[in-house]
Amino acid sequence: MKEFKGRVVTPGTVTAPALVSHGGLNTLASFQKALQFGDKKATCGDQNNPDLFGKEMLGTALCLPQTIGSTTGGLVLYCACAMGRQPACMLFSKPIDSLAAAGSILASVWLDGISMPVVDSLGEEFLEYVKDGMTIHVKDDGVICVE
Repeated sequence: MKEFKGRVVTPGTVTAPALVSHGGLNTLASFQKALQFGDKKATCGDQNNPDLFGKEMLGTALCLPQTIGSTTGGLVLYCACAMGRQPACMLFSKPIDSLAAAGSILASVWLDGISMPVVDSLGEEFLEYVKDGMTIHVKDDGVICVE
């Protein structure tokens, strides 16, 4: 088991299997099927992300460097949470962008009973170490345990 320490963006504790992207997550392209077409497993629809395309994001510890794409990113994350189609948590190797931060923070404040912990600034070593399917434990203080 290896531990990484990051900055807490939205608090919470969770244990989930890792789903890793080494490229940026285009939130709109990735969650479009889940939000518009009723895909309850949140299958990634971003054809430009070979790490995630066609994989189920629901309930995973989504490990990524950053989000990319349009200014709808925050709203997409908020809506995914409101519809119960969000990852268990989002773990960023780099600092989170303001749009993804806004979506996750608004979901944690406005939606009762919804939890999607978000931790950023985990470092490049985090993304080099973690692999799909590894078990991720997120702690309230921003410590991430990977086994």
